[in-house]
Amino acid sequence: MWLLPCGAYYATNDENANRLEVLGWLYMIRSIRGTVRSLEPGGVVVDVAGWGVFVHLAAVEPLPIGSEVTLSTHLVLRQDGPELYGFLDSADRAFFEQLLVVPGLGPKTALSLLRRASREQLERAIAARDLAYLTRVVGLGKKSAEKLVVELAEKITPQEGVREGDDADVFDMLVALGYTDREARQALGAVPEEVVGREARLKAALSATLR
Repeated sequence: MWLLPCGAYYATNDENANRLEVLGWLYMIRSIRGTVRSLEPGGVVVDVAGWGVFVHLAAVEPLPIGSEVTLSTHLVLRQDGPELYGFLDSADRAFFEQLLVVPGLGPKTALSLLRRASREQLERAIAARDLAYLTRVVGLGKKSAEKLVVELAEKITPQEGVREGDDADVFDMLVALGYTDREARQALGAVPEEVVGREARLKAALSATLR
């Protein structure tokens, strides 16, 4: 008996004979479409043809309950069962899959990075080898940040946008004002990409702490 990502069981009289067939089917799950049934810690349950599929997400705020959603997905097979990771943008999935090639960086850690900063910000920081941003703002340990840079800096072509140096400064300002590292990261994560400039991003981050 095999547990599929949708929560249903695949039953067969000859499990060994069908094992490769089932695993092959699992690996082909690259997207799902359905109705948002509920929001769960760390993810969302999507109703797909009557089956509730739990999908790990970097953020669930943009997904109102009852809305139709299409997610690009990445399936991870673990000893205790498969896990499905979903992304609203296929570019985010591609970046997530790039992160998985870094030694010692698993899918949950990779997803947590996308919860702390946008893909665009992470790409620019990695390409610029900005260890200060990756450690202080994103919260990676020094060795993990160095591994990320060594493995990916030459493979990423970042888009122009917010200067990560500004966010590092804003992060330090928030901490100096008495916010914890976690609170400062959450506040910065809530600031839209289109808000540019150190003072503007600090003001937006402070506003985010009041919500």
